[in-house]
Amino acid sequence: MKIGILSDTHSKVKYAQKSLEMLIENGAEFIVHAGDVCEHETLELLKNCGKRYVAVYGNNDAHLTQYHEDYNLVQEPHYFKLADTSFKLMHLPFYMTPDTEVVIFGHTHEFKSEFIEGTLFLNPGESCARNKPISECAILEVQEKRFVVTYYYREEKKDDFSSEEFSYERKNK
Repeated sequence: MKIGILSDTHSKVKYAQKSLEMLIENGAEFIVHAGDVCEHETLELLKNCGKRYVAVYGNNDAHLTQYHEDYNLVQEPHYFKLADTSFKLMHLPFYMTPDTEVVIFGHTHEFKSEFIEGTLFLNPGESCARNKPISECAILEVQEKRFVVTYYYREEKKDDFSSEEFSYERKNK
C-alpha cells in the first residue's frame, strides 16, 4: 500500500494541491496530513481528493476545530492501523517513543526518514516552502518485508518534483 504524506501546508493552498495531486498521480492510496493544515480550503482538498485520509491538528490549527465533524481531523497522538501496520500520527514531535511500527510527525519543516530499532520515524518536510524555497512531501510504501520511503521535493518556481528513495527492512515481518 502506498501512503501519501504531507505536512505544514500553512496558507499555501496551491502548494498543498500540487503536492496532493502529485502524490495521487504516483499511486498514493491513502493520504496523511501531519498537521498545520491551517486553511479550510486544504481540508476541502483532502476531503475531495478521492482517497481516504486523516489529518492531525497542528499547533496552528485551533481555529479548524469548528470543522471537526466535517473532516477526518484527529488529535495527537493518533494511533491507527493500515496495511497490517501500526501507525502513530502527530504534529509536534513530543511522543517520539517507538510504540508503533511507523511514527509520522510534522512541525519541524525538515524531511526526516530514520529507522531505529524496528520503528520508522517519518517527517515529510514542509509543503508550504516557508523555511526554504522547496515544497516537500513523501510516499510511504508499506510492503510485507520492507518500508520504502520516496521523498519528493520541488523548487518553488519549478513545476516538477524530484525524488529520493529510502528502503528499510521490517524487523518484525
